[in-house]
Amino acid sequence: MLTLASKLKRDDGLKGSRTSASTSDSTRRVSVRDKLLVKGTCKVHFPDPNKLHCFQLTVSPDEGYYQGGKFQFETEVPDAYNMVPPKVKCLTKIWHPNITETGEICLSLLREHSIDGTGWAPTRTLKDVVWGLNSLFTDLLNFDDPLNIEAAEHHLRDKEDFRDKVDEYIKRYAR
Repeated sequence: MLTLASKLKRDDGLKGSRTSASTSDSTRRVSVRDKLLVKGTCKVHFPDPNKLHCFQLTVSPDEGYYQGGKFQFETEVPDAYNMVPPKVKCLTKIWHPNITETGEICLSLLREHSIDGTGWAPTRTLKDVVWGLNSLFTDLLNFDDPLNIEAAEHHLRDKEDFRDKVDEYIKRYAR
């Protein structure tokens, strides 16, 4: 059976970079974690290394409207995890149909109860949350069911002006 860890190890071996025997397991785990975090467009930071349930995620989209911006999300994993979803807030002011300017996020997997059945389930993981937040800037960008109605209507009205406003927000808040 091919696992992600064995694939990454094989890929590293092909590149000629062998892990030395003295490298600790935690260093290897960090390396695997970093590779999992969406090919470099996402980065995790623990402000307090003693509180692993609170971390920040920075998403740096490499395509689309939000390319070039760095968007920071605060994530808190509650005591009842994995029966309830983590609490996530966008700390970067953004002009986005699925994120309000105050940081609330419309992402179904972050909802404990979802009408469409795609909400949080105990089988979901933090990796799913990272992938979901990253995807809000690409394939999950949704103008048809917005949280920020004004941003969605702006896009429908004038796509070029919408792009200009997104660029303005990136220059002002997301560098």
